[in-house]
Amino acid sequence: MTASSTLYDHDIVAWTKEQAEALRAGRFDRLDLEHLAEEIEDVGKSEQRELISRLSILIGHLLKWAYQPERRGANWESSIRTQRQAIARRLKRTPSLKRTLSDPDWFADAWSDGRDLAVRETGRSDLPLDCPWPLEHMLTPDWLPEHAEVQDHG
Repeated sequence: MTASSTLYDHDIVAWTKEQAEALRAGRFDRLDLEHLAEEIEDVGKSEQRELISRLSILIGHLLKWAYQPERRGANWESSIRTQRQAIARRLKRTPSLKRTLSDPDWFADAWSDGRDLAVRETGRSDLPLDCPWPLEHMLTPDWLPEHAEVQDHG
């Protein structure tokens, strides 16, 4: 085990500083390549998790909007707008994330998490198990679901 590997296990912040200094100085012999590769991969995974987290929150609020029309308000609408803007910014900065949204497994996870959020916050267990709306609608700035629309597609 190298000194860098030991530092990685005990103080990742110090390890990152050491690795960045070695890279900048061209001291490639001092690099902890295995952990560097893991950390680089984790950056991409973190971006994907952030995107899916934003989408899950958006889904939860769209479900609440559709299934509790009597409780609609500015806060829900604001949250929907905020999540859409954050998703759009993330996709603009990292276009390859669009593949994540089109991946059925990632989308299913986002739907499940968003549905769980809505179930917890509404107390309703009759929310659709599968997404009744096209993704492009959910990401469209002014689109909001109506309850009848959910019933027709659900």
